[in-house]
Amino acid sequence: MTDDGGRAGAVGGTVAAGGMSVELPLWKAISYFRVLALCYALLRYFNSYLHFLHPVAGWIFLGALTLWTLASTRAFANPQRCTWYVLGADLTLAVTGIVMSGMTDSPARISHGAPTLPTIWAAGTVLGFAAKGGWRPAAASGSVIGVANILGHGGPTGDNIHNIVLLMVAGCAIGYVIELARASEATLTRALQVEAATRERERLSRDIHDGVLQVLALVQRRGAELSERTASGADFAELGRLAGEQERALRALMTGGPLPARRASRSDAAEPPDPHAPCDLTVLLRPYADERITLSAPGTPVLLPGQAAGELAAAVGAAVDNVRKHAGERARAWILVEDEPEVVTVGIRDDGPGYAPGRLGEAEQAGRLGVSQSIRGRLLDLGGTAELYSAPGEGVEVELRVPRKATQ
Repeated sequence: MTDDGGRAGAVGGTVAAGGMSVELPLWKAISYFRVLALCYALLRYFNSYLHFLHPVAGWIFLGALTLWTLASTRAFANPQRCTWYVLGADLTLAVTGIVMSGMTDSPARISHGAPTLPTIWAAGTVLGFAAKGGWRPAAASGSVIGVANILGHGGPTGDNIHNIVLLMVAGCAIGYVIELARASEATLTRALQVEAATRERERLSRDIHDGVLQVLALVQRRGAELSERTASGADFAELGRLAGEQERALRALMTGGPLPARRASRSDAAEPPDPHAPCDLTVLLRPYADERITLSAPGTPVLLPGQAAGELAAAVGAAVDNVRKHAGERARAWILVEDEPEVVTVGIRDDGPGYAPGRLGEAEQAGRLGVSQSIRGRLLDLGGTAELYSAPGEGVEVELRVPRKATQ
């Protein structure tokens, strides 16, 4: 992968880890605000505690508020540590302080608009909810604090209503801005990933153009020349035609254009005309049967959507090619199709020498991806499974299962 791919992955990981690039400064600001608001609440109470009916209760609450603020400062500085439980405890403490204000302060001071014990510290709770979940949690927490102010400290006075409106507007605005910032950062991350994928595709295109395409073009030309000079010209002509088809297909993949239509060859299975129309899987598998390979299928059509049937048939073809290449010239194989209400199963079994445990992993590490991509990859894309069973001297059995629900 190129450096661009690594950079896009790093940005995506940053967002997934809590939006470090956008949200972390805001969380730190909320953490600082809570400490400053605590200092303000302590200073306000120090200047007026002699006028309270129960000043000791107020000092006890502010002591608890100080301990909680200092203990939760680190949590509020990071979105991972600031969980909903932490925010819930913060909201509980804010409501407790508001309700206690109505019990510890004198009625005369409350009627003249005296602030609550936590004062503006309660706004930090609403900002925490806004940063964590957006404007809706901010509105909910602001509503709880507003109800506590009305019921526990002075009733629906002009000052209370004014403070509640300001708290709701600030919390919802911050929450909405956070939601927009997250959406923008997610869009930027996707753009970086697309850019990285595009550059990687361009790099692979250069490598393919410098190597594979030139070899395929050479095989096509040499095949045409040898078909005119040798007795087995038909075989060379077929080889050249196939090389030309693969060259055009690779060029189409490199440019993002549609794949060129393939002409049927002697070893190709029939291709479904419509990827969405029902297609009989048995018809697609018949070309694979010959004197060495036996096909057993139900007497009734095995219907699947055209694209799913084509991919399943291609996976069977890859398994059959492995039999022809690796099982030996005298090995036989059997293809068994089972049509059940919930799943279509195709089994391919041969009587060849089999392979040792771990052989498939070694082949994949060496870059031979026939099984992992042509068979397992196709079944994974269909929502199905591909299982291979083998032991030395006991042949190979491949079981392909495609749930019907996954093909709809």
